Formats: sequence, C-alpha cells, structure tokens
Amino acid sequence: MAASTDPIAEITAGYTFTTPSIDLGVLIADGAPVPATRIRLSLSMLNRHGLVAGATGTGKTRTLQLMAEQISRAGVSVFAADIKGDLSGIAIPGTSSEKLLTRTQAIGQDWKPEGCPTEFYSLGGQGTGVPIRATVSSFGPILLSKVLGLNETQESSLGLVFHFADTQGLPLLDIADLKQVMMYLTSDEGKPVLKELGGLSSATVGVILRSLVTLETQGAGDFFGETEFDTRDLIRTTADGHGVISLMELPNLQDRPAIFSTFLMWLLADLFHDLPEIGDVDVPKLVFFFDEAHLLFDGASKAFLDAIAQTVRLIRSKGVGIFFVTQSPTDVPDDVLAQLGSRVQHQLRAHTPKDAKALKATVETYPTSHYDLTETLQSLGIGEAIVTVLNPNGAPTPVAWTRMLAPLASMSQLDPTSMTQGVAASAMQAKYGPVVNRDSAYEMLTRKLEAGRAQAEQEAQAAQQAKEQAQAEREAQRSTPRTSTRTSTRPAPKSGVEKVLSSPTFWNQVIRVGGQVARTFWGTARR
Repeated sequence: MAASTDPIAEITAGYTFTTPSIDLGVLIADGAPVPATRIRLSLSMLNRHGLVAGATGTGKTRTLQLMAEQISRAGVSVFAADIKGDLSGIAIPGTSSEKLLTRTQAIGQDWKPEGCPTEFYSLGGQGTGVPIRATVSSFGPILLSKVLGLNETQESSLGLVFHFADTQGLPLLDIADLKQVMMYLTSDEGKPVLKELGGLSSATVGVILRSLVTLETQGAGDFFGETEFDTRDLIRTTADGHGVISLMELPNLQDRPAIFSTFLMWLLADLFHDLPEIGDVDVPKLVFFFDEAHLLFDGASKAFLDAIAQTVRLIRSKGVGIFFVTQSPTDVPDDVLAQLGSRVQHQLRAHTPKDAKALKATVETYPTSHYDLTETLQSLGIGEAIVTVLNPNGAPTPVAWTRMLAPLASMSQLDPTSMTQGVAASAMQAKYGPVVNRDSAYEMLTRKLEAGRAQAEQEAQAAQQAKEQAQAEREAQRSTPRTSTRTSTRPAPKSGVEKVLSSPTFWNQVIRVGGQVARTFWGTARR
C-alpha cells in the first residue's frame, strides 16, 4: 500500500453501509487482519450480479457457501449449482476445530455453528434430489433454437413445427414428441398440411434431429418431460424467515455441458417470464450461484451468449441476482462480465503465458487502488481475496485485500443416507417426484400414422383383389370356345332346276317355242 493516504480509513469508510448487508470478511493490512474494518456487500446490490473467481483450491467454493448462508439468513432464497457436491453440508451445522477457531478469532468472527434450510434437486432425476423437469413446449422454438445452435432458417422451421403442434392440439412434452411431429410433417401424409406455409425441408429437419440426438446423449431426455417444475417454488422462506437454499446436483457435468446450458437458459427465461417487474429493491427475491461457469460458456454459440447477456442485464428488475463462480474472469464473455457489479477475486496464478495474459486482463478491469494488483493477486493466501463491490448508491467500493469469514455450516459433504432421507421426506418430492407420461404428440401422431397405414393397406389389398378378379375373368374368357352369332348375307347355292329356270336362255327358248305353238294353233304360223 502507498503511504501518501490512509488506505485503511478510506476502505473502512467505503464499506460502511446503513442498508442491510452481508459480511464477506475483514481487511488485511500489512499482512495482518483488521477486524474493525468489515468488508460488506449491501443486499440491495445483489441483483447487480457478481463474480467469484480464483484458481483451484484458493477458497472460492467456501466463499460461495459463506455468501449463500448469509443471504439465506437475511430472508432471501438462494439457488446454487453444486457441481462437485461440495456444498451439501450447508444443510447441517459446521464442526468446530482448533484451526477453525484460531482463524475466526484472529479476524474477530464470533463463530457459532448453524445449518441452513436446504432443498436438494437433481436434473431430471439424475442424482440425489427432487427431479427438475421441463416440457419442450415451455422452451418454445426461439429458446430451443439457441440451445441447439440453429441458424435463422432452421429456427424458423422449428417455429413452424411448434405452430403446427399448437394449432392441432398436439402437446410437445418431451423430445420424442418433437421428433414425431417433424417426422410426420415430412411424411407423404403430412407434407400437404404445411404446403401453404412453405413446408419443411428434409435437410433442415435432418439437422434439427441430429442436434436433438446430440442433446439427448447429454441427458436431455431425462430433463424434458413431466411433471414440469414451477420455478416460483425456488422462492420460499421458512417459518423463522430464512430463505430456502436450493442445491442442484449436477454430476459429471464436464462430460455434458450442453445440458447445463439448456437448464440455465430455461430456468432464467421462465423466471423472467413469470416474475413481476419490481425494479430496484432493498432486498432481492432470489440469488443464483453458478459454479464452474466456464462449462456454461465453453463452445457456446453466439446466439446463446447473446441470450445470456440479455437475460443477465434484464432479470435484475425482477429482483433476481446472479453470481458466476469460475477460475478466471476471462472465462466469462465480455458482454456478461460487464454486467457483474461485485467482484471477489481469489488468487490467480501465472505459470503459463496464457495465465499471465489472463492476469493482466484481470488487473486492467479493477478500479485504481493502492495495490500492485499484478503482484497482490498472486500473493493471496487460501481464503483471501481482492474485493470490490457496488455500494448502496451503485458506485464501486475501494479495492480491498480481504480475509474471508468462515461459513457456519458444515464444509464437508452431507452423508448420502441423510440426503436421501431428506429428499424422500420433502414436500417438493411429493409434488415433482412422480413421472407423468400423458397422451401427447407422439402417441397422437403414432395412432394417426398407424390408422393411415392400416387404411392404405386395406385400399391396396382391395385394389389387388380387384386386379386379381379381373385377371381371372380375362383368363376364363380366353379358355371358352367362341360361337359366331352373325347371319351370313351370301345366298345359298342354287339347284339345277333353279339354275335352268333362272336362265335367260331357257326363257327365250320357252317364249320362241310357245310363240310357234300359238301361231300353229291360231293358223298364223309360217309355212
């Protein structure tokens, strides 16, 4: 620290608030804690979002737990993505130890073990917890397109599929429903239905189906379906006024980051849609903590990143705060990072050129301070951090080297048996545990296609029978001898008498002889 000013007084004044606040820790000056200078974060600034960052093993998960505990005790609901299961102990009181008490006494913390009201959730039932599911219809074509990374043409085609399903009363509950509708609309029976609207390209449908299959391989098949979770159930308080902490278990997330992105997008979008506008408030309704945030952004499409940035920017007016927990600030896209008002930065390491570049970029984002942050950020001990937040007026507080307070709940994982028993006894499990498989687009269109196939088979069979019958009749006609029914117009041959009588010569002779006889009889004959 520089000696030209009194930095301790400056920092003390900068973190002295009259509004309700949570305590993060105490100031470190010249390597020693200053218990009288508490580093705080006003509850009214929680919905301006924040970042907790630091290298592996520097204490950022315990900082997340510390903040979640205090926010809960202030009557605010908390949701945290528990990637590694390290937060499950927050449900039970912590265990005292000599090392723990030595640390807490040095910073003036009156440590008393206390657990927090906790609800355990799992994504579609994968893991221990109340299953969280959502229907395909609740996603809608725009959000689903962003998750799948579709282009504009593919997005419009997906919108056409949703429009058809809505107008025809075909519920889209799971991925099987969506697939069946697309297959129907590209079949011979379904193509005429959308002809007036342009129809669906088989190539476009193929791209969408392949994207859906990829999403399914990461567990989306378990996430999409019913009973659909009502996100408003995340905002609950106990009878004594404590906010309920909802922990989402996400095992093996590193192998399936797309499902994490899918879930997050739906969760924030659904809350944004359902919650009323309340503007700036003294106490928020809900605070999110997303651990291992780099998994959320790695490989994400531009459309997805734009949607996250927009949601983070707008959801604060709904009384919702979001904190991203990751190893380095550079893990978070700039458009999102710019929306995060509070920063708790644990130790950064610069062992590689990439690390050094990230360290330099991090230092440049801090307000001017009395510290050489390039050196200080590499010198922080476990459980220490460089902190700057927004004061109740929305201005940045002085940068403060802080020793964080210790959580009051257990920092060990909860016993699996206790967790399973707690989930089984939960009212949320009774509400969302049952899997519902009601009649939807898949079943309806399957019956329609089967009926069409059956009718086509009947018609084909009838046509074949008619063809066979006609062939049989033709063969029968060819095998029967023909009898002529025509009357001959040729006269029958004349007999000898008829020939004589019809001869002119005969009649000339008759006349001549007859004439002579007559003349003789009448005496006129020649002599």
